[in-house]
Parts: sequence; C-alpha cells; structure tokens
Amino acid sequence: MNEAKPYNYRYMTYVHGYHQREQARLQDQASTLVELLHADTVYPEGSRVLEAGCGVGAQTVTLAGRSPGATIISVDISERSIVEASEKIRKAGYSNVWFRQADIFQLPFDPESFDHIFVCFVLEHLASPVEALRSLGTFLKPGGTITVIEGDHGSACFYPESEAAQKVIHCQVELQKLAGGNANIGRELYPLLRASGFGHTKVTPRMVYVDAGIPELVEGFIKNTFTAMIEGVRQPALDAGLSDAVTFDEGVRALYRTMEKDGVFCYTFFKAVAVKG
Repeated sequence: MNEAKPYNYRYMTYVHGYHQREQARLQDQASTLVELLHADTVYPEGSRVLEAGCGVGAQTVTLAGRSPGATIISVDISERSIVEASEKIRKAGYSNVWFRQADIFQLPFDPESFDHIFVCFVLEHLASPVEALRSLGTFLKPGGTITVIEGDHGSACFYPESEAAQKVIHCQVELQKLAGGNANIGRELYPLLRASGFGHTKVTPRMVYVDAGIPELVEGFIKNTFTAMIEGVRQPALDAGLSDAVTFDEGVRALYRTMEKDGVFCYTFFKAVAVKG
C-alpha cells in the first residue's frame, strides 16, 4: 500500500496506519484469500512483471510462488514497506523478485519494458486512479496485460442484520473518502480501465461467503481481515465526528456476532484484467 506524500495531491493518507497490527491484518487477508483472488494469477516463464504498490509484500509472496519462471519487480513508495517485503520474500526462499523504492507516478523504468503489470489494493488509496493507470500503462508492452484487484465495502452484507454494523463500515468508507480515496472502488474497475486507455477488459466478481460451515474463513476473514480493519479506524472515526464510542463499539460487536453458528457474512472483491492495445 502506498504511503502518502503530503505535497502530492495524487496520494491520500493510508487511513489504516502502518502499525504492526495492520501489517498482520494484511498478511492474514492475503493468506485467507489466495485461491479466491489468485487461482488464475499466473505469468509465463521469462515474462517481466511489475507489481505496483507492493506494500509489505503480502501479495508478492503469492506472485512469486505462482509464477516461479517470471521476473517480478515490486515497487512501493514506502522504504519501510520495501524492507519488510524483502525480508518476507527472503524467508519464503524466492529468488525471482526484485524490490525498488519508487513512486508509481514517477517510475524509473523504460517505456514498454514490462510484459505484465499487477496492482492489488492500491487504487482505493489514490486520489487520481485514472492518472495512475495511465502512468502505469506507459511501461506496459503492446499486448501486455494489467491485472487490478480491489474490494468494495458497499458490497458487505451479513446476518443477523445490524444498522450499527453498517454504520461502522460507513465510517471507514467516509474516512477514506475524506482522505481522497474510495473504499467502494471495486465496482468502478471497468470504467476506470477503459478511461485510462486500455483495450479489452474483463472484470470478474470474487465473492467471499462465510458461514459456520467454513470455519477457516470465520476466523481468517470475518475476524482477522474485515472486522480487524474496521476496529483499526475506531479512533480516527471518533476524532472525525463520524461516530460516538458507544455506537461504534456496538457496530463492531455486531460484526463479531456474524461469527456465531447462525451468522453469515458476504463481501465482494473485483478482479479486472485489461490488455494494452
């Protein structure tokens, strides 16, 4: 995830922060959703792949493992994130990833020097996603692909229904909007890519459905991924006047309630693959 540059309107502040708990949440999210998001993320041997906005390497490990014959260049604007991502790849034993600290709006590469580009959970944090996609497109060879994955908080639904839970989710959406981002950007991937000049574009929804019959997702997604994310914005939401403490805590309890035997939780990610004409 990209760390904000205060002088650059194209970046927003990362609303979740860069503390250790958030890093653990990102890793839990990546581990839980590997098959759902990446079963079809495979790059050919000999191809050169740019991962834009690699963050702490939560997705990088999957890319490296699923495409061992590809060379992956992973960039992020945060030096701290690059250090942690590099260590994660080292521990995993992969040798096909190279890291570089860089701004995705000012990448230090030659035009049309990549066969494929991968962007995951990055556009939601940018104030100008079309500009970012156009910039990335200059580094893609004609006929190459760009893969973009984003969530959409507006897709969250659950049982038992809870107005308080919807309110705390809305707090996170509003915080991201106030900072210049878009937590509901998943539904916009097709028009964003087309507006950025890409050709054939295919978008597929990737729904996470969780009930008591899928215990690994109850823990991995409801608790460690989604609810942990919402809990992480409690203080910023209170400081911004988006909620009071009683209402916020009631909403979080309602999200945890969906983990019980009769609970159900649904959330949709969107994955787009577009071709440069």
